[in-house]
Amino acid sequence: MDPRLEQAAESGSIDELYALIDENPYILENIEAVPFVTTPLHVAAASGNLPFAKEIMNLKPSFARKLNAGGYSPLHLAVNMDQDEFVCRMIWLDGHLARVKGRNGITPFHLLAIKGDADLVARCLRKSPECIEDESVDRQNALHLAVIHNRFEVLQVLTGWIQRMTQRDADSIQSRVLNKVDIDYNMPLHLAASKNDRQAVKLLLECRLVKRNEVNGDGLTFLDILRNQEQREEEGGAGLRSQGPGGEDLDLEQ
Repeated sequence: MDPRLEQAAESGSIDELYALIDENPYILENIEAVPFVTTPLHVAAASGNLPFAKEIMNLKPSFARKLNAGGYSPLHLAVNMDQDEFVCRMIWLDGHLARVKGRNGITPFHLLAIKGDADLVARCLRKSPECIEDESVDRQNALHLAVIHNRFEVLQVLTGWIQRMTQRDADSIQSRVLNKVDIDYNMPLHLAASKNDRQAVKLLLECRLVKRNEVNGDGLTFLDILRNQEQREEEGGAGLRSQGPGGEDLDLEQ
């Protein structure tokens, strides 16, 4: 990329953008021709320059979905750089940008779940409900990722959204998302149990369509995993009780 174009994107100078286009009408086409490249939109996204980003998207809509050499779209970079207002506006402009798959099949929606931004996760769901089903190359959806990264508030948003779905095929979608198995044949419920996260386990069990008797790749149900955790801790002298963080009864056997 021409260093002057990069500087214009970083500073947000639309006038400089058009001066460069006047000098070389093919300046954006030359960037577009490269399969994986940093575009001016990547630079603007990382800097949070929304007016410049909107102008670039107007000229080259394809840049919004283009991955750089690291495997990230502009929205991935904005999420990584905590440009929350930029992310919010971009999702409002085009909710499907939250579904662009980057490195390891991770989408910006997945990144928001990993970072624990429950508000932006909810905004993505409102603008592009289909993102709830998107999965990484490890076949993990946002629920898996929220459990793995201890993002309980995000998990609350996700399970709440799932349970409030009203479309004709809502039950089918709910079951697919809640009971999705990853590459190791673990559902989100299995992962929560393996982390001994009783709060997450309880929340997932409150979902009507979760398959509590499903076994993972090791042939274990979530309850088997919890009991194994309990046994290990008892052997270590911890004496784990089958209760949640506040002492509430999890009613795991139902």
